[in-house]
Amino acid sequence: MTELARKICMLGDFGVGKTSLVARFVRNTFSEKYLTTVGVKVDSRVVDLAGGDRMKFVVWDIAGKAVLDSLNQNYLRGASGLILVADGTREASLRAALNLLMQARDVLDNPACVLFVNKLDLVERWEVAPETLAEMRHSLPVFETSALSGDGVEAGFGELATRLHA
Repeated sequence: MTELARKICMLGDFGVGKTSLVARFVRNTFSEKYLTTVGVKVDSRVVDLAGGDRMKFVVWDIAGKAVLDSLNQNYLRGASGLILVADGTREASLRAALNLLMQARDVLDNPACVLFVNKLDLVERWEVAPETLAEMRHSLPVFETSALSGDGVEAGFGELATRLHA
């Protein structure tokens, strides 16, 4: 049995739920309070993999921006995986997440990547069309998530762990 450590960076525009998703994944908690991340917040959790192996996710929750500045590019260095986060109620946040992925690929060499479209609990207010997500699934694993309820969170992190363990 081995335990592998992997640096994972969360990228997305402000207010999409990155910090809430990390809290749901690491501590299985949710807070209604909105706290703006300044810089980066680092958290971790060990996940069990097939075959008895374990992987320690060291999750870097990077402050929400639509563009990677030089400081955020430095935060990315050494990352094995990316979780892109968009807010389903704000279509512009999906474009921002995809833009961040393009910028991150200039810094990282072929990172494992998944996309979380968050706020599934507000699906009746979503601006992101199901057809858009269906099209995106051809090139990227897409998970519809809710930090509030926990829907899709474990599955999304699990898919990233599988891709990193392959």
